Amino acid sequence: MSTPDGVRRWRPGRPVPVAALLRQHRRGAGDPTHRLDVEGRHWRASRTPEGPVTLAVRNPDAAGEVLAEAWGPGAGWALDQLPALLGEEDDWSGFEPRHPVLAEARRHHPHLRLGRTGRVLEAIVPAIIEQKVTGQEAFAGFRALVRRHGEPAPGPGPRVRLMVPPDAATLRAVPSWEWLRLHVDPARSRAVVTAARHADALERIVGVTGSDADVRLRSLPGIGVWTAAEVRQRALGDPDAVSFGDYHVAKDVGWALTGEPFDDARLASYLEPWRGHRGRVPFLVAAAGLHRPRRGPRMSPREHLRTRDLLA
Repeated sequence: MSTPDGVRRWRPGRPVPVAALLRQHRRGAGDPTHRLDVEGRHWRASRTPEGPVTLAVRNPDAAGEVLAEAWGPGAGWALDQLPALLGEEDDWSGFEPRHPVLAEARRHHPHLRLGRTGRVLEAIVPAIIEQKVTGQEAFAGFRALVRRHGEPAPGPGPRVRLMVPPDAATLRAVPSWEWLRLHVDPARSRAVVTAARHADALERIVGVTGSDADVRLRSLPGIGVWTAAEVRQRALGDPDAVSFGDYHVAKDVGWALTGEPFDDARLASYLEPWRGHRGRVPFLVAAAGLHRPRRGPRMSPREHLRTRDLLA
């Protein structure tokens, strides 16, 4: 393995569940920007303000120490941002569980936090691709985009089959027919290209919080409530962001906390006492593995999408 361009040993004074924290940013098991190797290293490829980076993170001991190695022009930036990525900036002090299910979930997952990548375009592109399609189709679309238009990650990236997502200029240049090959329809591809055209302005949202960030994100055509929340959760670590409009979130939260599935309106009303921390409620429900029984037929990919393409 090549010598890293930077190494950081971080001792946060608390256990850090690296796998669970980095999994928040993975787009399906086949995401080419994330890998887990047999030695327990969690690999992540990203495009930082200083250039591409390959980041390998692991827990070498049970005391909470985190060892990170980085390769590429973005190594210094990624290592500086490591604590934020692993939830160090996430403050739970104002959150009251208010419900025994949430209290129990918090007790079982006391060290689980919201990490933040600080990279808005990196979060918004897969979120757009995931709009109104099955998870299988969404993950396949993003996977194909990265494989065809991304680049091998620096250092040992090619050895671990890790790729950096395409930059804004590359996204702007992808022709319409190529988006169709990626199984991304015109409405979603236009939204991705529009976001790429405003990439610099999007990255400035990192310094904005809450409703202001939501307003700025939703000012772009094709970015609605759900997409903005998904970006706020991952790029900003926003504890108040709730994915209203998701196929499962409202139903699962309602079932877990009241025994009855909610719609979005009822979920919004139910979460109001947690304003400022509303996103923590579905976060804890998901962490506890709670969801309503899936008795009905699963939503199927659209018929014109070939299964072998989706699984490629």
